[in-house]
Amino acid sequence: MALNKVEICGVNTSKLPILKNKEKEALFNRILDGDLAARDEYIHGNLRLVLSVIQRFSNSGEMVDDLFQVGCVGLIKAIDNFDITQNVKFSTYAVPMIIGEIRRYLRDNNSIRVSRSLRDTAYKALQAKEKLLRQNNKEPTIMEISKELDMKKEDVVFALDAIQDPVSLFEPVYNDGGDSLYIMDQVSDKKNKEERWVRSIALGEAMKKLPKREFNILKLRFFEGKTQMEVASEISISQAQVSRLEKSAIRHMKRYLN
Repeated sequence: MALNKVEICGVNTSKLPILKNKEKEALFNRILDGDLAARDEYIHGNLRLVLSVIQRFSNSGEMVDDLFQVGCVGLIKAIDNFDITQNVKFSTYAVPMIIGEIRRYLRDNNSIRVSRSLRDTAYKALQAKEKLLRQNNKEPTIMEISKELDMKKEDVVFALDAIQDPVSLFEPVYNDGGDSLYIMDQVSDKKNKEERWVRSIALGEAMKKLPKREFNILKLRFFEGKTQMEVASEISISQAQVSRLEKSAIRHMKRYLN
């Protein structure tokens, strides 16, 4: 897949605009008032987001033009379902929607055959997942999805696993101009609790040297197992800021421990 193409689906990607936050807010208010021209402008202003996401599918063997079109469908769905009253950046909400749309496309074109009943169960689970995501503005758990479908959670997990492609935890899914967002940043860590690794590493004194906000970020991330998105929502900053502060805090602690 030639991701270095300048023109994709007739769009000159080298000249795509970058909307500022105030411009995005103004456009979205017009969209809510039914302004179709504002909607088109908002879509055009977020095409770079689609380009960033489809890079992670470079080994899929699909044409970049096809993936771009499918990613645009996910972008449009994100715009139509985004709730500006929630404390979530549009890019944070849109990236999973775009990825989901592309994965559905790749599954439908996958040469590996999965039984019809299993695929139907998986699609129902994905639909329930998107419904719950729109309702609660957060990623639903398997238990919540299984409850929505009135199914055993084991059946939901088995169906979803059957249609998933394996990915690396260190695979980047988005870059907003600063630090990259990786798969591992979206995954909760339920095992690295305080009792497990504070005993083996002298972290206590090192953490005391950190500013309060960085201390809280590390505590939420590694002691409570929360994702960067969850931390960002809890302390009211962007996920990109959480990522930068987390890495800065770890660097400071490494220097102290060494």
